[in-house]
Amino acid sequence: MKKRVLQVVTALSWRGGEQQAAYLIEELKGAVDTFVLCSLGSKMEAYCRENEINHFTQAKKGSIDFSYAKKVKNVCQENSIDLIHVHDAHAHTFSILAASIYGNNTPIILSRRVDFPIKNNVFSRYKYNHKQIKKILCVSDTIKRITATGINDLSKLETVYSGIDLKKFQPSTGILRKELKISEDVFLIGNTSALADHKDYFTFLDVAEKVVASHPNCHFVVMGDGPMKDEILAFAAAKKLNHRVTFTGFRTDIPEVLAELDLFLITSKTEGLGTSILDAFACKVPVVGTAGGGIIELVENEKTGLLCEVKNVQQLVGAVERIMSDAELRKKCVIEAQNKVQLFSKQQTAQTTLKHYLEVLAL
Repeated sequence: MKKRVLQVVTALSWRGGEQQAAYLIEELKGAVDTFVLCSLGSKMEAYCRENEINHFTQAKKGSIDFSYAKKVKNVCQENSIDLIHVHDAHAHTFSILAASIYGNNTPIILSRRVDFPIKNNVFSRYKYNHKQIKKILCVSDTIKRITATGINDLSKLETVYSGIDLKKFQPSTGILRKELKISEDVFLIGNTSALADHKDYFTFLDVAEKVVASHPNCHFVVMGDGPMKDEILAFAAAKKLNHRVTFTGFRTDIPEVLAELDLFLITSKTEGLGTSILDAFACKVPVVGTAGGGIIELVENEKTGLLCEVKNVQQLVGAVERIMSDAELRKKCVIEAQNKVQLFSKQQTAQTTLKHYLEVLAL
């Protein structure tokens, strides 16, 4: 009889963590019976409904939500759940409350994707070291090292790299350039990250300002949306970059348009791993990135891309200009990145995760 796993995903939006959860659900079909508990009105709820995945919903009222915690317990009890996998901070909290307050004894596996230490307060220490937490799956070795400072039993920490769908990307279609009304000879530099603080689009725009000043035949494009949209757009306008940087908003056609970029520029301050970089690798787009969090495990300097210090605008400008001017360097980085990305498939991520499921279930 197959084991029953409850995936708890509480975010209302759809970003990297939700995509990873969806890949996992897809890849583990046949290996386990999957159930999903998600927030009412969330993108995950829509995904589950569209794909006919067994799911339950609960309205989320905040970061400490006892009704959500009780729902975790009830779903586990009523569906004979063998294992809980939590995918975000709120899911983690609610599952620990379900154990502590409502007596749910289902073992928990936690995915840890964020690039900052566990907070040094009583509740954070408690929930990360709770006896029901059997494993903490970190998306990179960097995140594993950062998380280790707050964990009593280091044997619970494992690295499970995020994966991507290597088959979904298409060769250059011309859709994006046609939309932007720019020709093939314009050097197109872009990013697909959310407009969030840790992505540091202010540095991205500082770099753009300097590059376009000396290279008129280039254009920057940002394909994404997020909580800092207004501030970032205002910053670009203040720099008079409106005609040199295009913000397209959130797009669902990234696999069709990403290959049109000549360079992927990511300037994050922190990053769990950076799966958007893997997307660029898969599309044969050279990458310039910052040494923030798990990025250093993907962008190997002078090999799979060019790596710069976080917030070092001049270094980033120099790296961009090198990629623009050196066709051999671009070719070398693309070849090395193509080899590297083969290790980060969604199938590999799922199989490694399943191995940890089985280890916990055998305890």
